[in-house]
Order: sequence, then structure tokens, then C-alpha cells
Amino acid sequence: MLATGIRRFACATLVALLAACGSAPVGPGYYRVERGDTVNKIARSKGQSVQNIVRWNNLSNPDAIEVGQVLRVAPPAGTVSSAASAAPRASRPAPAAADNAPVAAPASSISLVWPANGTVIRGFDGRNSKGIDIANSAGTPVVAAAAGSVVYAGNGLRGYGNLLIIKHSGDYLTAYAHNQTLLVKEGQTVAQGQQVAQMGSTDSDRVMLHFELRYQGRSIDPTHDLPAR
Repeated sequence: MLATGIRRFACATLVALLAACGSAPVGPGYYRVERGDTVNKIARSKGQSVQNIVRWNNLSNPDAIEVGQVLRVAPPAGTVSSAASAAPRASRPAPAAADNAPVAAPASSISLVWPANGTVIRGFDGRNSKGIDIANSAGTPVVAAAAGSVVYAGNGLRGYGNLLIIKHSGDYLTAYAHNQTLLVKEGQTVAQGQQVAQMGSTDSDRVMLHFELRYQGRSIDPTHDLPAR
């Protein structure tokens, strides 16, 4: 029972980490982002200031929220909303945020190596493709793009097959999907360039590696941090 509970918790965490769209209810004081939402719109509907929403959720770029993301919309216990002491909100409405604003560059950076040899058959667009797809033959080595610790190794998330997620410093995560074989376990520390899996086609119609880079939970284009080929 304990193992089952841990696996369920891990899958729920994965959904949040990968910003998968969900419909599960959220607790009091929280709101799940829906299509068409902006921080400005959410703040107005919840009677809060944009500054409060940004501060409570540690948003580095308030224009880059994603559908399915859960935001705190009420002050944490023991804090006071800045709106209470500010001038009336109606007198100075915040400018509307652009719904399709691009994701800003992270405040920090990460140096990656290519996670596998092969041909990039699909690039990143931030909407339909949250990463890149690299095609090669079954069994091609998949390596850790940067040093870190394995926070997930399994196949509990539909659409990703045998999946690895590695946590790096500076709020970065990398994900490696559709593997034939996983060679590392959860909790294991890995070095940059260390083989962690073999390329496969689990939950995919062809052999490939689907590779994602996430910064503070939001997908960013990994090719910006990968060396030129």
C-alpha cells in the first residue's frame, strides 16, 4: 500500500511538473489556470493585485503562465495582502497581459550536452511541442544533459512511455521520454554525459527520444542551451 501511495503521489507531482492540463479541484485560496487566462485577469477576478499574485507564486515572468498551472490567489497564512494598504485598485488598473506573450529567458542559465545522437525530427514551439524529438535506432544511448538527481523513473504518465526526470540546480528539470530501458533509479545522482537510458518507442509510433527542458515548471526551448552541432 505504501508503494502504491508513493507511485500515485509521484504521478500527481509529474503532472504538475510537466504542466499537463488537468481538471482536478484545487484547494481554497488556489486557482487552476484555464485557456485565455492572464495574471491580470485572474487578479481582477479574485480581488487581488497583480503584484500579490506574482509574489505569492514566485513568477519570474507573469506573462508566461500555462494552462493547468495552479496559482495561489489568497495570501499565505500570517501575511497581509498588499492591496489592503495600497491605493484603491480601480483607480490604477494594471495593463492587460498579452495572452500569447513569449516565455522570457530564465534569470539563470544551464549548460547542456545533447542527450542522444540522432536527427531532430521535431522542434520546440511551446504549444504543441514542449520539447524536441531526436530520432535514431533502438538502443541508442540516452545521457543526462546535465548533472543532477533523478526525481522520477517509470511509466506512470500517459504519452511519455518509460520516462526519466532529472532535477538540476537553478530550478531546472530535464525529461527523457519513450525510452526502451531505464538505467537509473529515483534518488540516484547522475553526472553530465552519463548514460541513463536506451532510446526506444514506448508510448510512441517510432523510435525516438522526446527531450524537454523546464525552468520553474515552464517549458523552454532546450536548443538555446545545447551546443551547436
